[in-house]
Amino acid sequence: MKPVSLSFAEFRSCHLLLGIALALCFNRVSCTTNETDRLALLAFKAGIFEDPFRVLSSWNDSIGFCQWYGVICGRRHQRVTVLDLRSQGLFGSISPHIGNLSFLGEMWLQNNSFNQEIPPQLGGCAAYNELTGEIPRELGSLLKIREFALDRNNLTGSMPSSIGNLSSLEILFLSENNLSGSIPQVLGHLKNLQFIGFAANRVSGTIPSSLLNLSSLTQFDARSNQIQGTLPASIGLKLPDLADFSIFGNQLQGPIPPSISNCTKLDILQLGDNRFSGKVPSLENLYNLSWLQILRNQLGSGEPEDLNFLCSLTNNSKLRYVGISRNKFGGVLPICVGNLSSTLMAFDVRKNQISGKIPEEIGNFANVEVLYMNLNKLSGVIPSNLGNLRNLSKLLLSDNNLGGTIPSSLGNLSKLIYLFLDGNNFHGQIPPPLSNCLSLNWLDLSNNNLSGVIPSQLMSLSSLTIILNLSQNHLTGVLPPEVGNLRTLTALDISNNLLVGEIPSSLGDCTSLTSLRMGGNFFHGLIPQSIRSLGGIEELDLSCNNLSGQIPEFLTVFRSLKLLNLSYNNFEGVLPREGVFRNATGTSIFGNNKLCGGLSEFHLPNCISKSFKSRKINLVILSTSVILGVLGIALILAFVYLCWLKKTVMEPVSSSRDDSCPNVSYGTLLKATDGFSSTNLIGAGSFGSIYRGVLEVSETTVAVKVLHLVYHGALKSFNVEKRH
Repeated sequence: MKPVSLSFAEFRSCHLLLGIALALCFNRVSCTTNETDRLALLAFKAGIFEDPFRVLSSWNDSIGFCQWYGVICGRRHQRVTVLDLRSQGLFGSISPHIGNLSFLGEMWLQNNSFNQEIPPQLGGCAAYNELTGEIPRELGSLLKIREFALDRNNLTGSMPSSIGNLSSLEILFLSENNLSGSIPQVLGHLKNLQFIGFAANRVSGTIPSSLLNLSSLTQFDARSNQIQGTLPASIGLKLPDLADFSIFGNQLQGPIPPSISNCTKLDILQLGDNRFSGKVPSLENLYNLSWLQILRNQLGSGEPEDLNFLCSLTNNSKLRYVGISRNKFGGVLPICVGNLSSTLMAFDVRKNQISGKIPEEIGNFANVEVLYMNLNKLSGVIPSNLGNLRNLSKLLLSDNNLGGTIPSSLGNLSKLIYLFLDGNNFHGQIPPPLSNCLSLNWLDLSNNNLSGVIPSQLMSLSSLTIILNLSQNHLTGVLPPEVGNLRTLTALDISNNLLVGEIPSSLGDCTSLTSLRMGGNFFHGLIPQSIRSLGGIEELDLSCNNLSGQIPEFLTVFRSLKLLNLSYNNFEGVLPREGVFRNATGTSIFGNNKLCGGLSEFHLPNCISKSFKSRKINLVILSTSVILGVLGIALILAFVYLCWLKKTVMEPVSSSRDDSCPNVSYGTLLKATDGFSSTNLIGAGSFGSIYRGVLEVSETTVAVKVLHLVYHGALKSFNVEKRH
């Protein structure tokens, strides 16, 4: 066996633990019962590797262990009865020697880090080898313990079956750890158990039938585990005192047992996020129920009677929350919902198959704060008396078939924070009284048929800090300059409307914007320079408008900008290459035919510099001048030649020659030769062509020679012919 090298400090720790272990082994021979507790506490201390608040510094022989921090002893026997070290940031493991605290009645160790095995540097110390990140099975020796809390420690392993020995146990809290395995059958032996909680672990298997023997059980919290199977059909008959039954976030299936209605003391019933199916039974005997949560299951069948169970709750005077969303409930909301308790604070029926109208009786929910009815098939109009729900803070009616106009009475909801009406068929104008909702953070009216102008009062609602979405409507007019009052708004979407005019410069005052969508409108003019103030912008969409001018350089310094869409506008000039323009996948500039340059991925033509353009223009002017000059000289020469030819051809030979030339215009020659037609071509040489023509006035036949002055020597040839 390879020898282990230990430092002096590590040797002392090992020596201390070995001494404690030997003393505990011979406890009956050499130790008093009080000494057993002291040594057990020292063993517990030895398993702690980090003590950030130094609460265990008092655990030494300078004072008696009953005065140590977190330790309470009984007056009669001076034995440890309470160990309370909750939320002290202790880092280490639970020593199995804690099981020797035979008088311990309460142990509160929650919210620490008792999940660590022995550090590698102490691996050679035999006394440490028994320390792990699990619950020691030796805790099953604490026969007098009544309250046992180890939640929020990231403990591993499974619940030890030795827990079944704790016959006095009333409270067992093991939530928010990393426990696995199944629920021990032996828990059914704990006849005094009232509270059991092991939520947020990885416990699997089924709910053991032995738990139905715990007639004293008032709280069963097994949320967020991996428990399977079905609920026992007789659960309501065997657990009459059950007040809190929370098993949401598991893999349970089958129906909800009708016997659950016999748990008349139920205050909290949370069955959500499982696979329960079928109809919800009558809950008419649950007079004390305040919290009903059955969301995210497969309950209901899309039939008209699916929601009848809601009427069985109308005799309950304590109901505060009803959550039945994300199921398969069909039919219409029964009118009886208006008789639910006046204490109701949240009503969540979203994402079902509920059809029909919103009952006006919902306006009786005097104290409701949350009303979620979105993602259904609701039709009709919004009842105007919803404006009477003065405590309402969240109203979600989006993605239904609702129509009509948005009632102005919603402006009475002064506590409203979220208003989602998107994805419906609302028409008419946006009611200006919505600006009276002075707490409104999020307003979504998108995907409707709203028309008219955007109320300037709405743009002055400074409480809008999250999202203002008016997209996919038929809004007209300009974007009110009051938009600059939305200084803390995060996202503004007015895309795909009929808005006109220029982008108001006041938009630059909305310095908190991270998303700005204005595409699909008729905005024109330049991108205002004030937009440079939007330094935190991440998404900017100005596509499909009539914007023009050059793309501002300040867009290149927006370090947070990830998506930029300038497509289908009239931008011109050089496309920048820095900042977001280096990302061809995050930048779109299609449909701007006057842009040039940029990265090759944009497939734009190369830009022509101003100096090159100037030279090109000068060359064009020069070429035109040369061509015109040459053409002029050719015509003059042709005319001179015509004069000479007339003398030699048309005049009779005489000793006294008349040197005068007839005044013949170019138009006359053009007409005489039929536009210098090829049919009148009578000869061609190196320097010109000769055409036959008939002068209209005198009907004289003439020959017209047109010189090709672009050839070197043509003018010299003309002079030679003239002399002859």
